Amino acid sequence: MTESGKVATVSLEGKTASLPVLSGVLGPDVLDIRKIAADLGVFTFDPGYGETASCESKITFIDGGKGVLLHRGYPISQLAEQATFMEVAHLLLNGELPTRAQNDAFVATIKSHTLLHEQIRNFFNGFRRDAHPMAILCGTVGALSAFYHEGTDISNATSRNLSAMRLIAKLPTIAAWAYKYTQGEAFVYPRNDLNYAENFLSMMFAHPSEPYVVNPVLARAMDRILILHADHEQNASTSTVRLAGSTGANPFACIAAGIAALWGPAHGGANEAVLKMLAEIGSKDNIPDFIAKVKDKNSGVRLMGFGHRVYKNFDPRAKIMQATCHEVLGELGIKDDPLLDLAVELEKIAIHDEYFVKRSLYPNVDFYSGIILKAMGIPTSMFTVLFAVARTVGWISQWKEMIEEPGQRIGRPRQLYTGSPQRDFPSFDQRG
Repeated sequence: MTESGKVATVSLEGKTASLPVLSGVLGPDVLDIRKIAADLGVFTFDPGYGETASCESKITFIDGGKGVLLHRGYPISQLAEQATFMEVAHLLLNGELPTRAQNDAFVATIKSHTLLHEQIRNFFNGFRRDAHPMAILCGTVGALSAFYHEGTDISNATSRNLSAMRLIAKLPTIAAWAYKYTQGEAFVYPRNDLNYAENFLSMMFAHPSEPYVVNPVLARAMDRILILHADHEQNASTSTVRLAGSTGANPFACIAAGIAALWGPAHGGANEAVLKMLAEIGSKDNIPDFIAKVKDKNSGVRLMGFGHRVYKNFDPRAKIMQATCHEVLGELGIKDDPLLDLAVELEKIAIHDEYFVKRSLYPNVDFYSGIILKAMGIPTSMFTVLFAVARTVGWISQWKEMIEEPGQRIGRPRQLYTGSPQRDFPSFDQRG
């Protein structure tokens, strides 16, 4: 961040404030309003922080209008097509892609932390069998600080790095065990002979009674899903992690806070909403009637998985996910699943319909990821859990960046108060 040399002058009731204009490497300039309250006696009002830069970051850049998503400067398409999830994790955490030796060391470190403390097994027995896997994930991750004390000293760089490695390594284990628990199946331990995506699939679907062979096409698809969800700039859950972290809370608690924020249907549940929509449509014969309702503003019917709040043109992740989707469906030879057939037909109609093309309502990453995950046999209750596994890398990278920033301060948003003015306490007899 640098001062551009430009200054915006704002006047209010005879007072004047000079607001420096700051420039980043990419993206629009921002006004530095830190002294506006002192100079003018006012705060700014921006519900949802949609027009406010809450921090300075070097990790991810998004230009929604142009459909650009960069991690440390690298386009997401190149990373998803050429890198592994472990390479992307190293990139987000450390700022650069690893050399071969660095990558080997990084992968080995992650593998050394995939096991959970054996007492953590007891946590799962405390949940009902019908508990949502996100509830299990959130509770168990928040409790990790009770087992890994040496990783909670946030003032120590070694401690911060240790916690980062543990979180990235243990999230797939906790997530898979949450699924196994709800199914009443035996927990499957991590295997160090498998890569990150393969290991997750093994812990999800293997059984102690027989060997499990990972399908390489499905493993690569899972790796791409993880890459495409690894970080997405200052979204709701990432901002939650940063806000919690600004208080000095330990990293396990901060990531649990991020998981809780991600759980909301307006954030992490979008791909689950896609499958719910497809189930409501029912069959390909009902698509024309459904499309007509979508076009009718008074119907209240929404086309889930199309368009994006951030990307006004196209979601750069969607094209990669689209190709991956068709690879997975082809590999599995799925031809008789009504829901997946319906999704493919809806995709064909929507990408050619003038109404959707004009409004840039193209299928987004959530549309395709929901189809892929269902085809792979992952239940909808696990969709957001898988999102959390991927996003943990981004969350912990953003957390580390914030903690290591000189002059870092606790987050303290202001408000526009619209309640009652000051008044005196009345007795019971005076209370109308």
